[in-house]
Amino acid sequence: MQTIVSSQGFEYGVKHFYSPEDGFAVDIIKNALNIDEQITLALFNLGSVYINNQRCTDSLKSISVGSILRVHTKPRRYYVKHDWTSRIILESDDFIILNKPAGLPSHPSVDNILENSLTQLELALKIKLHISHRLDTTTEGLIVYGKNIQFVKDFNIKLQKKLTEKKYVALVQALPHQILPKKLIHYMEPSVRAPKKVSLIFNESWDECELHIEKQTDYYLENYSDLKILKINLLTGRTHQIRAQLSEIGFPLIGDATYGSDQVWLKDSKINLQIALKACEISFNYKSRRHTFNLSENFE
Repeated sequence: MQTIVSSQGFEYGVKHFYSPEDGFAVDIIKNALNIDEQITLALFNLGSVYINNQRCTDSLKSISVGSILRVHTKPRRYYVKHDWTSRIILESDDFIILNKPAGLPSHPSVDNILENSLTQLELALKIKLHISHRLDTTTEGLIVYGKNIQFVKDFNIKLQKKLTEKKYVALVQALPHQILPKKLIHYMEPSVRAPKKVSLIFNESWDECELHIEKQTDYYLENYSDLKILKINLLTGRTHQIRAQLSEIGFPLIGDATYGSDQVWLKDSKINLQIALKACEISFNYKSRRHTFNLSENFE
């Protein structure tokens, strides 16, 4: 059977093809795509291989002729060499509050199951954890991971009912006399692609985005000029919401080239994906108590 590799997804390194013969998955992929065996094994380890639409990490899995294969040959890679236990703000019987580093996904992605804060924390603590909400890859700060499914269900209900408060600090470039609106309401086009498009005009099929700017003050930081630091109360949690809304009114986050910033955020030279945005406060009720967690509102 001739191997025909689809061109779909080529620009992202995604290869689709049918197995031309029976055999071990590693051999089929190595030969069909003409890639080194060690590279092929690394792709299995990262979870970048799918067989019959199921992720496969077993390189020695026996597959039959005609099986459908999808291989992400250029998986996104992330820096994970952090002291994970030192980043734990609190660990209880039911949940963990983590100070997530910038430049790292909150959970496994379609092409990489290892390099994310959920998996790395699980490996550090040797326990199973569950995602309860998300932070953008580029965003640092407080995130809640559940130790059991019941906590996650309760937490998600509170998110849906807007009983959970999530606050952020952000740096934007703005002249001292410029004042941003205290309330921003936009409507976001439902699309999986970034940058996200938002508009002031109501559209029934678009998602409402609302945030409040609680504080805005001029801020000094070496190597930067004309900065404002914003304290933001995020009332709806859309993907890239803060980034898109601030960009729409002409104040993109420092370092956020995707949304129009022309300044690089140099907080950590090891990390390419970083912007001046930090989840600095989260507050929620659990077991008849109000739990509130905070990080510094400054950018060092």
